[in-house]
Amino acid sequence: MQIVNGSIITPDAVLTDHTLVIEGRTIQAIVPSESAPADPLVIDARGLWIAPGFIDVHVHGSDNHDTMDATPEAIHGMGRFFARHGVTGYFPTTMSAPAEAIARAIENVAACPQPEDGAQHLGVHVEGPYLSKDFPGAQPPDVLRLPDPGEYAQWFESGVVKLITIAPELHDALGLIDEGINRRIEFAIGHSGASYEQVLKAADHGVRQATHTFNGMLGLHHRNPGTLGGVLTDDRIYAQIIGDGIHTHPAMVKLLVRAKGTGRTILITDAIRATGLPDGDYDLGGQPVTVRDGVCRIANGSLAGSTATLDGVLRNVMHFAGLTLPEAIPMATSVPAKAMHLAGKKGALQPGADADLVLLDDDVQVHLTMVGGRVVYQADNP
Repeated sequence: MQIVNGSIITPDAVLTDHTLVIEGRTIQAIVPSESAPADPLVIDARGLWIAPGFIDVHVHGSDNHDTMDATPEAIHGMGRFFARHGVTGYFPTTMSAPAEAIARAIENVAACPQPEDGAQHLGVHVEGPYLSKDFPGAQPPDVLRLPDPGEYAQWFESGVVKLITIAPELHDALGLIDEGINRRIEFAIGHSGASYEQVLKAADHGVRQATHTFNGMLGLHHRNPGTLGGVLTDDRIYAQIIGDGIHTHPAMVKLLVRAKGTGRTILITDAIRATGLPDGDYDLGGQPVTVRDGVCRIANGSLAGSTATLDGVLRNVMHFAGLTLPEAIPMATSVPAKAMHLAGKKGALQPGADADLVLLDDDVQVHLTMVGGRVVYQADNP
């Protein structure tokens, strides 16, 4: 298969008058169009950008599905919805809950086959329950607890847990981090009141991400840098950001991109079951949430995830930070891939990488999504 006539966003340059050649599930080559071999299977991307597929490392649900439903139908339904918005890979994200409910969600993803018509699930992001009760956000406070080796050992044995959000100031949190890092599991600071010094110590132990930066963490003060100060100033840490313009003011999104650079900023949605659905009352991790004007809140008024999509987040952040599409797109593609040990296979258009890609117009509208060389979504008028 060949994709022709588009502007190809590669890791090093934007290529025009080039053809992207796919063999099976893999990108075989990117060659000048005049030297491309004849191929009866051609996708014409005239007037469009050819970009890597998006990767969402923090997303709970969409289209009336949730990771905590613990069913294959939920995972496949989420994958289909995400593909319509340019996502080719994602990490189903759990909520803080009793041990049995989290275990069921993890086991479900481990056993769930990849869909043929949607984004791939790339492993589980366990958000909680080892979080600070001072910064619960929409996490149910009554199930927040200290790290339990008997519980998290089962997560490790599943082989599918790839990212854990944790408050590193909790008792024995560093022991959990040490053990997880030895198993190539990534950790993110989130729902945390860690001091600046505790953030740096956690990074010394291998923590390399921050969950929905600014939200659910101790803020910045010029004499007490706090959790946020550690995240912003430690170059080892990738900063996730919900770029919906609701969780974080556009000016603060711009500040984050300036502080961390596009190479250390990860765009996420933190989307929930209500994403893609009308305003109304929904469930999030067993607790009621209300969506009004697209904004999700629990009963006490706290924000509860989002109804954002990753193409919309990318569009927003381009506007907030004054970036072009080629400048901004690594934050939704190659940067999360690097942070999750997927570089070389995911997140970039280069020979040998998986043929996960998206065709976009100048308004970041998705015209086509391909996963592993298979077209899983095509707009009515591509």
